[in-house]
Amino acid sequence: MKWFKAAVLLVFLLVTCFSFPVQADAASSKYVVKGNTSSKVVALTFDDGSDGTNISKILQTLSTHNVKATFFLTGTGTKDHPQSIRNIAAAGHQLGNHSYSHPDFTTISTTKMKKELADTEALVKSTTGKSTKPIFRAPFGATNSTVLKTVGDAGYTHTLHWNIDTIDWRGLSKTQVLNKVVNNIEPGSVVLMHTGAGAPGTPAALPEMITKLKAQGYKFVTVSELLQMQDSTSAGGASYTVKSGDTLYSIANRNNVSVTELKKANSIPTSSNVIRVGQVLKIPGKGTTAPPPANSGSYTVKSGDTLYSIANRNNVSVTELKKANSIPTSSNVIRVGQVLKIPGKGTTAPPPATSGSYTVKSGDTLYSIANRNNVSVTELKKANSIPTSSNVIRVGQVLKIPGKGTTTTPPSSSTTYTVKSGDTLYSIARVNSTTVQKIAADNNISNTSVISVGQVLRIAS
Repeated sequence: MKWFKAAVLLVFLLVTCFSFPVQADAASSKYVVKGNTSSKVVALTFDDGSDGTNISKILQTLSTHNVKATFFLTGTGTKDHPQSIRNIAAAGHQLGNHSYSHPDFTTISTTKMKKELADTEALVKSTTGKSTKPIFRAPFGATNSTVLKTVGDAGYTHTLHWNIDTIDWRGLSKTQVLNKVVNNIEPGSVVLMHTGAGAPGTPAALPEMITKLKAQGYKFVTVSELLQMQDSTSAGGASYTVKSGDTLYSIANRNNVSVTELKKANSIPTSSNVIRVGQVLKIPGKGTTAPPPANSGSYTVKSGDTLYSIANRNNVSVTELKKANSIPTSSNVIRVGQVLKIPGKGTTAPPPATSGSYTVKSGDTLYSIANRNNVSVTELKKANSIPTSSNVIRVGQVLKIPGKGTTTTPPSSSTTYTVKSGDTLYSIARVNSTTVQKIAADNNISNTSVISVGQVLRIAS
């Protein structure tokens, strides 16, 4: 009898164990800047805030050209203009989560992050019948390891950044927005645009943007379609399309591989250094290519940068980079526009801090104003008695800038660049975050294909 009871108990325990599997922890959300593909595809993405003024114009253009895009939605925007959000979903565009009230996720608790995501998901789902999962875009593009872990736990497997920032929210013209995209397009690009009244150049530029990209052979995909192409790429490497001025050494150097490894991966004879413009090279064990290293003792953070990528490009460790810039060892937070000292090189000091003010202009946001003046959004809110939960500012409003001068716009300045062997206006423009057209205009260059080694160019900043 005892033997029978023991057998029954054993069976019960086995059934219990196999009936209730252990729940595995969700993985951190994967941070994506662009698609890992050599195919000519591009994902147009639109961030929607509380002001969706241009949604109808954008949807009409996308429909006319039979293009599907991705819209990252906020809870406040969905609450403010629900019919526009329904129209986006009804047209078959992909939806993503952009938080509820657009806070900087690196400054709030994990509990608050989860609520921002959950409240937006619930509202969008009740409004459209569709989910925002599995894609998320961080407000201001601000992320760190805690944010990615929390977002991943909430069911958002991918956090989408961008490699082309139109900065349309600054009120750029149609031509400026168009050039930002067309001059910087590459396979797998993720383009960031906005739907609000502060970005009038976007709906104006969109028809010609689509037409020009199609003429270059580009196809338009949603973020999920782009991620499927990325996920199907072999984990061991990526690809790079050779551009004018490239050499095997420059490509290998930018991707932190040796010329020997690059030749081997592409079956190039060891005695040869010949590559052709347009040739697609496999990059062994690497993802998307990084820009060239900074040539001075300081570096201005650009869209898509991380401490690791900046340290890697400048041959320093992340620890050294953090120490040189007084960044806590536990933090990986950097912001677009932030000037970092590169240890072991000459340093460029930031301008001296005084106090001042700034008059809000059309297209401004708290983040853009804070970023231009090298202060945090939190400091800017505190100096102007703006509630931590609010991001509302008005055109004409005068804001106090803590620790800054009285300039209302950044002073115009320029630097010079001496053309080196292998340089092109495109490569110089890309390194200096400007456009070929701007350099040509500033230097009275009529033929943008012709520059000379040793020529000194003025680069406006």
